[in-house]
Amino acid sequence: MAKKLEKKIKLQIAAGKATPAPPIGPALGAAGVNIMLFCKNFNAKTQAQAGDVLGVTIFVYSDKSLVFTTTKPPMAKLILKELGISKGSGVPNRDKIGKLTKSQVKKIVKIKASDLRARSEEAMMCIVEGTARSMGVDIIDDDVDCRRDGTFHGSEYY
Repeated sequence: MAKKLEKKIKLQIAAGKATPAPPIGPALGAAGVNIMLFCKNFNAKTQAQAGDVLGVTIFVYSDKSLVFTTTKPPMAKLILKELGISKGSGVPNRDKIGKLTKSQVKKIVKIKASDLRARSEEAMMCIVEGTARSMGVDIIDDDVDCRRDGTFHGSEYY
């Protein structure tokens, strides 16, 4: 007979750095499972991705056993990593924090494609671009000569 699913827990945890401290400890403790066993298994599985924040879905069964799956880092983290900055804009319509080219957007799509629910690469690019805009990031075409001082030569925004 199959085990009965008792609880489904979703968390975002730094790869290779799971500890029994919050938010992991209280979430798993409430489900009554062995927290240290999860931490050891998670850290062993995600050691190669150290430094990234991963989405984790933990399935707790009626016999207190658990199974977890990991997803790619959140899209906002991938965008920030690509830009080399620490956080998005507090007022994204007014304060812009950076510029992503279409090729950088495609690079993010290739990383995140397995987690996105879209049928085409163009649709996935639209999802990434929308997230970037909501963080205060402008999307520019690849033929724009983007300089460090913020001046542009070539075609402007699309």
